[in-house]
Amino acid sequence: MTSYNITKFAVIGAGNMGSGIAQKIATEGFKVVLVDLDNEKVARGVGIIKSMLDQGVERKVFRAAQAEAILANIEGTSDWSKLNDVDLVVEAVFENMDVKKSVFERLSQNCKPTCILGTNTSSFLVKELVDSVTNPERLVGLHYFFHPAKNRLVEIIGHEGTSDEVYRATWASQEAIGKTPIYSDDAPGFVVNRYFVPWVNEGVRLLGENVANIATIEWAAKKAFNVGMGPFELMNVTGVPISLHAATSLGDQLGDFYYPGQALKDFCATGEPNWPLGGDVDESKYQAIADRLLGATFYVAAQLVEEEVASVLETDIGARVGLRWPKGPFELLNTLGLEQARDLAAAAIAGYELELPKMLQELNHKAASLETVSSCGNGAVTDIWFQRPDSMNALDQQTIMQLDAKLTAAQLAQKPLILRANGKAFVAGADIKFFVDSLRADNYPAIGNFAGHGQKVFATLAGNDYASVCRAQGLCLGGGAELALATDWIVASPKIMIGFPETSIGIFPGLGGTQRLPRRVGLPIAKYLIYTGQLLNAKQALEVGLIDAVSSFAELDAACAEWAQNTDYRGGDVEDIKPHVNWVEVWNFFDNNTLDQILSGEADAMGNALLEKAIHKMGGKSYHALKMCENLFHEGAPLPLKHALELESRDLQTVFDHADALEGLSALLEGRRPQFEQVASV
Repeated sequence: MTSYNITKFAVIGAGNMGSGIAQKIATEGFKVVLVDLDNEKVARGVGIIKSMLDQGVERKVFRAAQAEAILANIEGTSDWSKLNDVDLVVEAVFENMDVKKSVFERLSQNCKPTCILGTNTSSFLVKELVDSVTNPERLVGLHYFFHPAKNRLVEIIGHEGTSDEVYRATWASQEAIGKTPIYSDDAPGFVVNRYFVPWVNEGVRLLGENVANIATIEWAAKKAFNVGMGPFELMNVTGVPISLHAATSLGDQLGDFYYPGQALKDFCATGEPNWPLGGDVDESKYQAIADRLLGATFYVAAQLVEEEVASVLETDIGARVGLRWPKGPFELLNTLGLEQARDLAAAAIAGYELELPKMLQELNHKAASLETVSSCGNGAVTDIWFQRPDSMNALDQQTIMQLDAKLTAAQLAQKPLILRANGKAFVAGADIKFFVDSLRADNYPAIGNFAGHGQKVFATLAGNDYASVCRAQGLCLGGGAELALATDWIVASPKIMIGFPETSIGIFPGLGGTQRLPRRVGLPIAKYLIYTGQLLNAKQALEVGLIDAVSSFAELDAACAEWAQNTDYRGGDVEDIKPHVNWVEVWNFFDNNTLDQILSGEADAMGNALLEKAIHKMGGKSYHALKMCENLFHEGAPLPLKHALELESRDLQTVFDHADALEGLSALLEGRRPQFEQVASV
């Protein structure tokens, strides 16, 4: 049991950042106290949140009742005594060290000794606040990114005295509120700002050196990095003075290369709020601008990895999630080519008396190592991590290959395995674009090879001398749910949503879903889940036997470790499973009626609302895919699992060759309803 079970939060500072952090916490269903100096400031912060929620209702992101429930989770106050039962507090006041120290002294007086104290500072080191905190082992950095109600990234920073238990609890708390955490050492700029601020600053220097005008720099930056905003527009959005402060802070700590360009100082001195973005674009200047921006990014990213501020993987995740760059610095480096990247980095630091990081000097012709699947086997178990949070950890060819390699290496250790993921999703299915591109290129073999490799890898997970556990912390859909089924045990957080949506996109679950699912939940419930694509929450999934346990985020790792020691595996016989009392009517309906009886209206739902909804949902699915599922269910049920799985491989090309597959997959990518082939009668 952890000493830090975080269920109630607080945020100090009701400005734009603090109110956004509070909004995100409340949106995820947690109580949060929003504190500021006086009631007027508190009211302003709550007003900001209400305005954001109203916009969400208008855009149909939230229903009105949901927005009201979110607001009800927020208690705005100027009374610091209301912090006495809070489990984690985030300081989000402006960047003034004296003010921050005062806040933490006051927090130490008003919070319980086990309350974790976090700072959202972007300019100072966490360790600079240690002397202002009682029980400093509970002090951490929690660096959020604008807008924190929408941006999922958070950097978690411990100082030398932060306890491991506090760090783990903090990480779990950020998962619980839907954030994507990455590790950062307590170093200037942490991870993302360390290279993002110089990226912005290099744009300013290009302007100051008359290399190009603002419009051209914006255009070139967006083209080179494939992003929606260039450095000047980003400064306008986040606040130009903030950019000046960030660059000045980095320069003070790291040297002249990081100091703000003179053009930024001069512009801030004018008092104008925003850079003028208009003007003619001179496309002949593209290469000069792109080279400078890329070179600065490569140098700083390599330097921070060399200093062990973060890993290559965390550096790139930070860019993709926090900045929404399609490619992080090291993926850009690999794409460009190592020799050219090294030359650009060297040119970027010329005149600053800096050396190229050894990482760039020693790469030679080897690419920077980028993993979509990583592993850690230092303890009693081996953790296998899916590391594509910006893509919902979707399975693609590279991910399957890396999973295969990690599992092969891990199996040599003969230790229990825990499959886990970073981000909102465990694994949210397979890479749909890969399927569509392959079908349009008339290249089914690529799909067949992908599925065959996936089946082979998944088959190695269960029934070994050591257990495998799926740590399902979030969305678990399609191929991700099939991956979970392939493990011995599934331990879920309360936030899990699990389901099999394949028939809604014209295909069937082809990585074991039609065969492993009946052996876990029984054939009638498997039919219900795959025919309808209905998502189950944690309570429902536990009732039907789809998962083995539900644990709070605070205890999720411990629960997984406990299940990892359990080798008393369940049997694999479909007929041995009995329905949960809450699912008897659903069980009987799908047990007693064929697919055609249900779709024709012959099957009687007996006024059961859940069954009537199921019938309606089935009407929108691909009949071809549904019929193939029914056949696979009944043909595979009496067979040993190994032979039953071969049926999916046998039928996979048939389902992908049908017109419904390309239509359903394309519709999903295009955000429209699919138009499946109509069946005259069933």
